[in-house]
Formats: sequence, C-alpha cells, structure tokens
Amino acid sequence: MKRIIYALIIFTLTGCQGQVANGKTQETISHEIASSSTSQATDEAFPFPQIPSTLRTPEARKDYLLRNYWTCFDFTNQILLENRNVTEQGLVNFVALLADGQTDKELTDASMQALCEAMMPHRSAREIFGKLLKDYLYNPNSPMYNEGLYAHYLRAMTICKSTPVAERQRADYLIRLIERNRPGEMATDFTYYTKEGKRMTLAQTPVRGERLILLFYDPECHECHELLVRMSNDSRLNEAIRTGKLSLLAIYTEGDEEVWHNALPTLPDTWLVGTDHSQIKEKALYDLKAMPCLYLLDAQKHVLVKDGEYESILN
Repeated sequence: MKRIIYALIIFTLTGCQGQVANGKTQETISHEIASSSTSQATDEAFPFPQIPSTLRTPEARKDYLLRNYWTCFDFTNQILLENRNVTEQGLVNFVALLADGQTDKELTDASMQALCEAMMPHRSAREIFGKLLKDYLYNPNSPMYNEGLYAHYLRAMTICKSTPVAERQRADYLIRLIERNRPGEMATDFTYYTKEGKRMTLAQTPVRGERLILLFYDPECHECHELLVRMSNDSRLNEAIRTGKLSLLAIYTEGDEEVWHNALPTLPDTWLVGTDHSQIKEKALYDLKAMPCLYLLDAQKHVLVKDGEYESILN
C-alpha cells in the first residue's frame, strides 16, 4: 500500500495565513503545490492545482481541490502515467480525500466525473487508472476497500461520453452487482441442491439462533481451502452451530459436481452444504469477485454483513 501524504493536503486546505510547523506560510505551501504543476515526471511531484487565495475556509479549498484535482495532470504522458510515485500516489491521495467521511455525494460525483472526463479519451490512462481504482477500492483485501466509492467511479464512467461502449456496459453490470445484497436489505433468494439431491432455496433454509453464516466457496481455490480448514477446526464456530446459536450454509458455486462431491467428506456434518449449479454466477445474484465470500444474515435473511472477514463475522 502506498503511503498517504496527508500533511501536504491538510496544509493546502487549512487556509491559515500564519506560520505552520515547518516555518512556511500557507501561501508558500500553496505556491509550491501550484509550481509542481509544471514539474516533469522525473521530479516525482504530483501537479496539484493552485487553489485561489480568495478561498479562505477549509471546506471551500477542499471543494476546489477535488473538483480541479486532475487539471494539471498530463494524461497523454506515458512516462508520467507509469511513474507510481506520481500517478499512483496522486490517486491514493485523491481517494483518501473522497473517503474521509466528510465529502458529500455531490462533490464525490463531480470529482469522479472530472477524473473520468480527463482520462477516458486516452486508452493507456484509462487502463492504468481503471486497474488502480479497482485494486484499491474493489479488492476486499485492500486496506482502502470501498465499493461504495468504487460505484461512484463506475457511475461516472457510464455518464462520460468518451467511455467505450464495452466498458460502459461492464460498469453497468458491476453497479448492479454492488447494489445487490447491501447490509439492511433482504438477501437475494437462490436455489441450491443438498448432497442428498433435495432442492432448497435460501428463503426455505432454517436458521437457528437468529444468525446464518452464508459461505460461497470453491474447494479448488487455495484461499477457500485454507478458510474451510480453519472453519472446520474452529471449536468456537462448531460449538455455536452444535448448540443452536447459529447456522452455516456453504454453497459451491463453480458447477463441477464431481469436485463438489469429492470435497464433501472434508466438511463438518453440522454444516448445511449445497451446490447452486452455477446459477448464482450466471445470473449475477451475488458479487463473488473474490473467493471465498462470506455473508452474515439474520433469521429473516436480511444482510447484516456483506463480504466480511471470517473473524469479524464470527465475533
């Protein structure tokens, strides 16, 4: 994970006219940020826009910075694009500002739209920024994971006229996935088949103790295998299931019935286990971007935790 340079951004937003800790005035720091807009890629300095001195409050300065964040960045410069100390660090700082919990929807949308309008006409920039945003915001293993903010980016993509049709369609698809099964909503129902061949649905699945752990897995996935072993040997989990404090439903989603049947003996008998015949993925009922995938539901099948970590869900 790249470091997040808060100090420079905070100095930019304060609007203070006095001396700061390093002896520089706010005007000096703002001037340095403005001067960086003319720096070369080899200088490894992100080209921040110059914030007008007439903007005095932190809120007004932040608003201007986010709306104009990319105005001095050259999206046609391949050397600059490939310089991680400039491009990636600049994007990380941008995301950190948007995800600070104090940026409203209108400013977030406008800022993401400005980024898309600037980069989408340029294929290399589109690919590099698209991958970075996906890695930081849509990867559950990222410390900056934030699928809500990623959805803002996807919506900006669909609005931008320069977005290729195929990428716009992909963005629409991902938005629908992200908006499914959010905490507080009813979990999407699906059909599965038990090891005895009985047809069941999520809605029909009995829940003991008002909690249901829903696990989507593939025994041939290394991460899935590790989690299955951990969960199978977890005395806390299995005691809670045995005593009726919660239920666990493990669904195989990959469609290879032989693989599924061969792995069944490795799972505890107290688990509810089924296969969905690949319908969840084919119908995009759940966002299974990374396996394994864990949900926590209540007895009525409302989502309490979406795509959560095992330890936090068990706690």
